[in-house]
Amino acid sequence: MKKTEIIAHRGSKGTHPENTLIAFEEAIRVGSDGIELDVHLTSDGNVVVIHDETVNRTSNGEGLVRNFSLEELKMLDMGSWFNSNYKMCSIPSLQEVVDLLNQTQFKGLLNIELKTNKYAYKGIEKKVLDILRKQSNAFSVVFSSFNYQSLIRLKKIDEKAEIALLFEDYGENRTLLNQRILVEMWHPSLEWFKSVDLDQTSKVPVRLWTINSEEDLIYCFNKKVTGIFTDFPKKAIAIRNEK
Repeated sequence: MKKTEIIAHRGSKGTHPENTLIAFEEAIRVGSDGIELDVHLTSDGNVVVIHDETVNRTSNGEGLVRNFSLEELKMLDMGSWFNSNYKMCSIPSLQEVVDLLNQTQFKGLLNIELKTNKYAYKGIEKKVLDILRKQSNAFSVVFSSFNYQSLIRLKKIDEKAEIALLFEDYGENRTLLNQRILVEMWHPSLEWFKSVDLDQTSKVPVRLWTINSEEDLIYCFNKKVTGIFTDFPKKAIAIRNEK
């Protein structure tokens, strides 16, 4: 029987500073089936991995990511906000994360969320695809976004790119982005999923976010959903193994 995928949300976000190389290393170490991360664009056109549009919450700096160069971002402390032991953490570029996954021979899923719902970041879709095309990767890739125009642009560049719709409300669970682009996966909230009690045998497959409590993890495993995003992959794997 196929197991529900356990995808490390922003790396092992619950135990390490989110969206840093050390968080991704931990996700790999504990045996996560996949890794989820978020990307933005710097002022000098580099794709960097961070969740928020600003650096305020997860660094010792202030300001919009889009107003920093990569070199300027690299000078920020991206770990002390979580724990002083991680003060040497810096913001990674997407290229650095891809290199890490290849160096560790990661063969799982990489979920890249395009954070374009507030700032469009012109050209980010092509830049992300170009980074992934530079070498042969053992891992698979799925792209997700709350900005469906970003997913359409991706598909226009590479029709084979796998996409997933992020949503939390009714009306967004569509099966077509437009008249010709098929949606391969839904990434909805747990609350939405519970409210519709979806029959997995007849609908688009789902990966649910963000599943952290033991009760919610067991619920998802019992429902045999395709995958879950969690801040605690090690814990989730242990519970799945017990099931």
